[in-house]
Amino acid sequence: MQAEERQHRIEEYLQKVEFASLEELAQQVDASVSSVRRDLTALESKGTLRRTHGGARLINPRSDEFTFSTRDTHQLDEKEIIGRACAEFLKPNQTIIIDAGTTAYHVARQLENKTLHIVTNSLPVANHFASSQRVEVVVSGGVIYPRVGVLVGPLAVEAFSKIRADIAIMSCGGITPDGVTNSHGLLIEIQRAMLQAAQRVILCVDHTKFGRQSISRFCDLDAIDTLITDQAPAPEMLRALDKAGVEIIVATSTGHEVLQPGKSRTVPIPNAANTPTETSITPAREPAFSAPDRFVD
Repeated sequence: MQAEERQHRIEEYLQKVEFASLEELAQQVDASVSSVRRDLTALESKGTLRRTHGGARLINPRSDEFTFSTRDTHQLDEKEIIGRACAEFLKPNQTIIIDAGTTAYHVARQLENKTLHIVTNSLPVANHFASSQRVEVVVSGGVIYPRVGVLVGPLAVEAFSKIRADIAIMSCGGITPDGVTNSHGLLIEIQRAMLQAAQRVILCVDHTKFGRQSISRFCDLDAIDTLITDQAPAPEMLRALDKAGVEIIVATSTGHEVLQPGKSRTVPIPNAANTPTETSITPAREPAFSAPDRFVD
């Protein structure tokens, strides 16, 4: 493939996802990372995109589809209901990872009166707790992607690979019997690190995400412990979740019900040498951080 064609394909792909890693782009155009670097340099000189640490982002996207403010207007009532239900499962002094999805943000909005330690790559979540006296927030490093309100890149991935948390609260672009997907490759790398860092994973999705396939796949269904949603999934989806041992909770304006209990199973947890080993999710691990009852100057 000639350089001109590769660059055209890179532009087309970035119009769909807005930002991507070097590895992701190399896979899309079936070229080496070094070739993609040269292509990005050429496209940057034309003013098409801006290179970032480990990838590139589009300068002038054609739509606001991926902006946080736009996405946060979709299924707003459902997200609030899901957020309230999820917050009930969190206990004082737990260490909680919260990802950059808008549904996860609505969970965070329900946590103001809880004494928690939150680790996040979401700028809206961090800003929400900026003046909180009860919630301590650790923000990952990384490159700021302003439209999406998220920190991305190798530094963000490294931050989550070095912590241990009680629970990870996550959202996604779509979920099917084949697995969970999201819209950006750079987010996928961070979400995978979050999965490995948490003792338990809660996926919060509204009903519109069922049956939807986003661009990048980030985990199998059996990586999820609990799924909280606003409507029961279709029978095929229910069967797949049951087979994977996922607990399903349906949230309503008056409360929530357990539609399907989860099953005991083992999940890979990285050991000190970062080598995956099998261990049960049942025994509690000492979290890396524990939020104090109060904070002092």
